Amino acid sequence: MSFLRNELSQWRAAPARELMAGAVATFALIPEVIAFAAVAGVDPQVGLFASFVIGIVIAFCGGRPAMISAAAGSVALVAAPLVAAHGLPYLLAAGVLAGLLQVVFGLLRLGVLMRFVSSSVRTGFVNALAILIFSAQLPHVLGANIASWAMLALGVALIYGLPRLRLPGLSAIPSPLLCVGVLTLAAVWLDLPVKTVADLGKLPDSLPHPQWPGVPLTLETLRIIALPALAIAMVGLLESMMTARVVDELTDTPSDKNRECTGLGIANVAASFFGGIAGCGMIGQTVGNVKYGGRSRLSTLFAGVLLLVLMVLLRPWVAQVPVVALVAVMVMVSVETFDWRSLRQLVRHPRTSSAVMLATVGVTLATHNLAAGVGIGVLLSGVFFAFKVAGLMRVEGAVVDGVQVWKVSGQVFFASADAFLDAFDPREVPGQRVRIDVSRAHFWDITAAAALDQAIQRLRHHGLEVSLVGLDPHSRRLLSRVGAAEGYDPAL
Repeated sequence: MSFLRNELSQWRAAPARELMAGAVATFALIPEVIAFAAVAGVDPQVGLFASFVIGIVIAFCGGRPAMISAAAGSVALVAAPLVAAHGLPYLLAAGVLAGLLQVVFGLLRLGVLMRFVSSSVRTGFVNALAILIFSAQLPHVLGANIASWAMLALGVALIYGLPRLRLPGLSAIPSPLLCVGVLTLAAVWLDLPVKTVADLGKLPDSLPHPQWPGVPLTLETLRIIALPALAIAMVGLLESMMTARVVDELTDTPSDKNRECTGLGIANVAASFFGGIAGCGMIGQTVGNVKYGGRSRLSTLFAGVLLLVLMVLLRPWVAQVPVVALVAVMVMVSVETFDWRSLRQLVRHPRTSSAVMLATVGVTLATHNLAAGVGIGVLLSGVFFAFKVAGLMRVEGAVVDGVQVWKVSGQVFFASADAFLDAFDPREVPGQRVRIDVSRAHFWDITAAAALDQAIQRLRHHGLEVSLVGLDPHSRRLLSRVGAAEGYDPAL
């Protein structure tokens, strides 16, 4: 009963506000989905079909209300080589397998792995994506005529100027929607020579229908699609989890990451059976949805439904929308996505945190692969953390009643093991007895255990009597497992 109440609460919201916010996300989706379809080497309708289905399915199955998911650039980059080598049917089959892997990922409750992604990596991810969104608009305007530039300037002015005017009757309508409407009417009425949505590629002329990917069910097919499917699954999960975390922070509400994994997998399986490419969370469109009031699953559902209506039922009208109107919306999305505070924080935050953020941005921009950028960021975060913790390990020596006593404090693991071992110098011992006090230390891995064993054996090699005191139960079990406790009593 509580589950049902929770589900209903995720649909309750101001309907008008949710529908308007979902509409903003829809118009922000159109140019990006079409562009990503070109990157993957498929027709625009393949990306649009996917976005219809994913948007509708994820509204019911996802774990993060108000999040927009569709065919994404990161997935398109991974999918392009498979399409080039084997064609669209194998891409659809890979999408099915990727979806199933994502469902398994969610059922195993592996969404907790997002805890290992630091705030610096998330900031770098958001900033890199904002830059990629902005740069993706440049081909539409570079080399364009004066009319296109004038329309773009007017569109940006409308988006940012109308909310300041607080005009009666218009304040409830998101300015990006008014921008699209005004620029479309102006282009048609004045017969301006500007590129329209129809010029971007073939738009759908019918509703999507379920179909089998059209590949033989053989081990050879599995061999072809296995690695691309795994890559699609991992990239999609990563971007969706990052987007969900951003929405959590924007709305100050929690989300179910494991359910989001499972929901994305179900959506990708459905999209592939309807002839669409696999997808994931779209952070730019999601930020636009949240900015204009999207908080519930209703905005997500409406974004998918409206995209279907616009691209199929209202195709003749949508085909006349100027591309620069959508570019103006995407400029707004990129500006709102970028974390401008992070520029000021570069000089205030620790250097390692700033380095992680900049590395995430740099790698992402260099590779156009969000997964690569986040992967490098997580790796650097781990390395910097390991060095920081390793630096806190101390070995202090003193002579007490003729006995050389070394007191160890801190964490001993692979990054601090060498420093730990180097701290024990037999030449410093004035007598024949040595005591190693590890009551304030903890041994984490076999490298640390081996270092302790090596230190003891080195001291004994010089004819010293060694006793070990203060070993905690976990460290004692580790030493026993690797055989490092042989020859002395860890309980001493």
